[in-house]
Amino acid sequence: MSATLAKYSKVFAVGAQNTFVYRWNFVLRSVFGIVPLIGTIFLWRAMYGSTGGTTLSGYTYSSLILYFAMTVFVENLVTPTEDEWQIAGEIRDGKISFLLLKPLNYIAYRFTLYASYRLLYTAVLLPGVALIFFLLRDHITLPAHAATWLWFAVSTGLAAVIQFFIAYSIAMLAFWILEISTIVFIVFSIEYFLSGHAFPLDMLPPWIAGIVKWSPFPYELYFPVKVFMERVTGAALAQGLAIQACWAVLMWLLGVGLWRRGIRRYQAVGG
Repeated sequence: MSATLAKYSKVFAVGAQNTFVYRWNFVLRSVFGIVPLIGTIFLWRAMYGSTGGTTLSGYTYSSLILYFAMTVFVENLVTPTEDEWQIAGEIRDGKISFLLLKPLNYIAYRFTLYASYRLLYTAVLLPGVALIFFLLRDHITLPAHAATWLWFAVSTGLAAVIQFFIAYSIAMLAFWILEISTIVFIVFSIEYFLSGHAFPLDMLPPWIAGIVKWSPFPYELYFPVKVFMERVTGAALAQGLAIQACWAVLMWLLGVGLWRRGIRRYQAVGG
């Protein structure tokens, strides 16, 4: 166990070092990651009117601002950045052959790199997020119950697993097709709307929301944010966490299955 931990600790350190090779690009990407939130605030302010006293689908202006602020925070915690492109590139260019000769589990290797980038990205972004939260303090309401923080952490962790293995599974298609960009953009477009990034999914017609809740997408962003806002409790919370856990396991199984099938047909030519 200690040898395994030491091995993947090195992988984590290498991932962190690679991240800072292009540190200015990294810092600028981190800083400008919060810019969309500013535009969103102005947009919804215009929709609510000058007083902000209107309620839309159960959201006041303040609660909606909290929703989008938390969406930005959770998104930066869990959303993979170019992982699918990197993995697909390793498969397409034959670089994966080098890793196959190492005593590494490829899935664990890639997940460790993903974790290193996300933690560093969040650490760099955190001061900016803290400043935004301070400026929006009149609209920020922290959870009233200590248990909410625990369930939020659990839900966010499961969201990270779901997002990583969706990206990983898409990248595995590089074993069969040369270019995955079209599939990546299709999935990203679906995720953008059905994960609650564009608007809270409460605003969908009930019959559509009832269908969407059984897909993995709401559990990537929308559900963890709802947990934090304490808009889902009791039996609904337990059901949501159970569905989220099921999707995390299913996405993991899909990723493992595609890897095993893909590696059987993988061929590397040359030295």
